[in-house]
Amino acid sequence: MASPMRSLLADPDRYLQSFRLFLESSTEHQCMQEFVERQLPDVIASIGNGKSTINVLSVGGGAGEMDLQILSKIRARYPGATINNDVIEPSADQISKYKERVAQASNLENIKFTWHKETAYEYESRMNAEKKTKKWDFIHMIQMLYYVKDVPATIRYFHSLLESQAKLLIILVSGKSGWDTLWKKYGSSFPLEDLCSYVCSGDLPRMLDSAGLKYQLHELPSHMDITSCFVEGDKDGELLLDFLTETLDFAKTAPPELKRQLLEELRKPGCSEIRDGKVFFNNNLGVIVIEP
Repeated sequence: MASPMRSLLADPDRYLQSFRLFLESSTEHQCMQEFVERQLPDVIASIGNGKSTINVLSVGGGAGEMDLQILSKIRARYPGATINNDVIEPSADQISKYKERVAQASNLENIKFTWHKETAYEYESRMNAEKKTKKWDFIHMIQMLYYVKDVPATIRYFHSLLESQAKLLIILVSGKSGWDTLWKKYGSSFPLEDLCSYVCSGDLPRMLDSAGLKYQLHELPSHMDITSCFVEGDKDGELLLDFLTETLDFAKTAPPELKRQLLEELRKPGCSEIRDGKVFFNNNLGVIVIEP
């Protein structure tokens, strides 16, 4: 009998390993970089008008890859301004990688970094306890809304911290992605408990409309090569399956029937596209830009 399935988040090392492999196997960062290059300049066009200091809040900043690219665009748009960049990130490992990245970067003069090792909810609780409401010119939440207990409340809270010309940028998987198909069909079979919620960009308009918020939506095409998932015993394939299902050692602990059905589903057009004998999972992202 297969051992009971456990959440991938129960093993932070394996989670990071699978996450890094996901980044290598997918165009996740490339499609975000393209967005930062092409569309972000319009998003930030007025956030710092007339200001000598621009306050930026990164919620779930990870190891800082995307943060530094975003900051370079803000700096290019407002060359004379000082930028205060605060980062909320619960993983000590990710923060130390972020700090290494900052130490090695050469073009960060005028940018001050402050790291807070806490979750978005812990940050909100601490600010409320200290009766602080610091306002921000730009807040971004990239691929982090899955890890909050109450998505609408989290968005409302950070939206309430926006200055009058500020923007709140959210990036998460698209409602038209393979993730959405997978989660709707198999989410209840995965051992997530309450560590993670299945939310995609398609879920947000309803929440934002009911809160009366103004926003724009963009779709970013992205894919991930999951061919190795179909090779029995392939180490990378097993790691990617862990990441896709958020399950620790999915290939070894999932009931055989669930594993069979899931692998079958991953090949279908709702999840993936097969090209030149390879299987490419639809990793499309949705970008939501919310006005103050």
